Amino acid sequence: MASISDEIEAYIRRLLAKSEDGVIEIQRADLALRFDCVPSQITYVLMTRFTPERGYLVEGRRGGGGGIKVLQLMTEYGEIIEAIQGLVSIDQNRALSIIERLYEAQHITQRERSLLSVAMRRDVLNVGLPERDRLRARILQAMLTMLLRPEEAD
Repeated sequence: MASISDEIEAYIRRLLAKSEDGVIEIQRADLALRFDCVPSQITYVLMTRFTPERGYLVEGRRGGGGGIKVLQLMTEYGEIIEAIQGLVSIDQNRALSIIERLYEAQHITQRERSLLSVAMRRDVLNVGLPERDRLRARILQAMLTMLLRPEEAD
């Protein structure tokens, strides 16, 4: 018998598969009601099974009943750019996970990986929260847009 976490994961994956752009917005409380569990169970599934390492980005939305945006990270240039353009804020660990995934998919070189990684560090950005995470998102967007652009765009 599948665990509740497995069922929640499968449901979210089905929603993502039906989504045209690989992005869904869900309400934690609604899912908790649907699966007859506490909202923290939904958070647990999102934080452990929908990670950048697994090809997902989860973004909490303030206000509006606790909405959560789940983005499926893609591997094609256009899909990657489209996914990162939607970022408003990103913490250091998630930014580094995205960079690592791009390196593993051979979209960026070891040197580019190193440069991007150092630019994402909190001690380099040296700005208070939440502005630091917003600044990091803008820098990551700009750098990846430049690095991942098609050759003919040069």
